[in-house]
Amino acid sequence: MEVINTIINMGPSVMMPIIFFILALAFGVKIGKAFKAGMLVGIGFEGIGLVIGLLLNSLGPAAEAMVERFGLNLTAVDAGWPVAATIGWGSPIVPFVVFGGLLLNVLLLILNLTKTVNIDIFNYWHFLLTGGVIYAITGNIVIASVGALINFLIALVIADKTAPKVQEAYDIKGVSFAHATSAIYVPVGIVVNWIIERIPGLSKIEANPDTITEKFGVMGEPLTLGTILGILLGVLAGWNVTDILTLAIKVAAVMVLLPAMINVLVEGLVTVRDAAESTLKKKFPNREFYIGLDTALLVGDPAVLATGLLMIPASLLLAVILPGNKVLPFVDLASLVFLIAMVSPYCKKNMVRIFITGLVVITLVLYAGTDIAPYYTKAAKLADVALPQGVGANAEMSGIVGGATTPVGWILIKLSALFN
Repeated sequence: MEVINTIINMGPSVMMPIIFFILALAFGVKIGKAFKAGMLVGIGFEGIGLVIGLLLNSLGPAAEAMVERFGLNLTAVDAGWPVAATIGWGSPIVPFVVFGGLLLNVLLLILNLTKTVNIDIFNYWHFLLTGGVIYAITGNIVIASVGALINFLIALVIADKTAPKVQEAYDIKGVSFAHATSAIYVPVGIVVNWIIERIPGLSKIEANPDTITEKFGVMGEPLTLGTILGILLGVLAGWNVTDILTLAIKVAAVMVLLPAMINVLVEGLVTVRDAAESTLKKKFPNREFYIGLDTALLVGDPAVLATGLLMIPASLLLAVILPGNKVLPFVDLASLVFLIAMVSPYCKKNMVRIFITGLVVITLVLYAGTDIAPYYTKAAKLADVALPQGVGANAEMSGIVGGATTPVGWILIKLSALFN
């Protein structure tokens, strides 16, 4: 277990090259080509991490300024995904959920009940977070582990079901996304899109990036959308002209650079995927397999990224006007893009439909986060996680990104409370 923890702590940019190098060798790729494939995956993840880091570091201060400017005073603070991941990986259920998830995945593959080989081990924290909160309630490792594994299983099922449509929409073959945050909201996107299709006028609005570019030329390109959104967020933050323009350039840079970094990762992925497909089809000629990856591969899509930026001020507004909400969207405002990454194909990459879905998703998240905040705070204390600096000593902790505040995570947590 110590070896696994050491590798996981290195992060995906180190862990994923090792995994892909081993996979490539296992599927008969020559050592030189396997090394290059693994390194391209690692470089791609590192590049994605750098660009997303640029986005988070740029938008974080803007989000904080908006919170201060509009005088938001809510008692459950969104502590951010790094804290959520620490809670998950710091819980005593880790060995049971990690090995249990791997064994469950292998068993389902053998029984032909799944097509996904989920190697996205770093993001096991999504399931572990749900289990960590359950453990904080029950103090029972078995119940907490079972809850986390049920979350894992549901995400795996959704990954299988959504893979064909997601692959087509993002032009990435042979992959799926058993992401316990992104995947869980796909049904929400399907329902919202179904309703919009039946609303006269709204159903006719075309708002995907390609259509916008066709109508407005350079004004509709991702770099222009990024610039406009950066200016909007800077104005809402109350910044001066220099800071607004700096933010606009950084957001535009993210819109251009993130897809480029994803392409580097995909180049390495293709080598392993093709080798895996060839080997597995020889042994299992009538079966199809997907490699389970992180939805970071999807967030560079212009429709997803642009809509995610628009959701930042919208989320703050919802936090204020929703009756009974106690969650203050804070650290993870810049990570909202992950909530809609898998929704996009089911909303026809239409930014209006994605945005409306995003409003529904955020509403669900805020209410779930409000309800479980006491348990979430207790789980954080058990993992020796402190509240972010600058918040009141009596404040509670909650989250926006992570399995615990999804509808599935909330239901599992509430059911577990029955055993307390």
